[in-house]
Amino acid sequence: MICGTPGSGKSTLALELMALGAELIADDGVLIDLETAPGTVPFLQRPDTATDLIESRGIGLLRAGPVCGRAPLSVVVDLDRAEPDRLPPRRNVTTGTTERPLILGAGHPSLALSVVWMLRHGRDVPAGDPAS
Repeated sequence: MICGTPGSGKSTLALELMALGAELIADDGVLIDLETAPGTVPFLQRPDTATDLIESRGIGLLRAGPVCGRAPLSVVVDLDRAEPDRLPPRRNVTTGTTERPLILGAGHPSLALSVVWMLRHGRDVPAGDPAS
């Protein structure tokens, strides 16, 4: 899930992720299904009113290709805040009864590549991090 104020780069990041193999759920908002057992991952769901379009600033509305109706919430990316640490501690956001990884992504030049790699292969826990 990508969060941020208008103009923060949500659609740009989504397009970059889609170019790397991700599928769009919706461009302008998703539903979060918290109706799961405690401790299980919540799901993102495509609203009934969502189109298969994504905005590309300065180009227009683009067809998104294959779209996804429902997917587990794996990571939350906040495009309003920049990560101050070179090797940051694990940050999480609580959604429902679970914690999901939080990435502070404002101004990150290779954010899409890094997020895809993290989702595919995981990441190490920095020394001294409470998660270790």
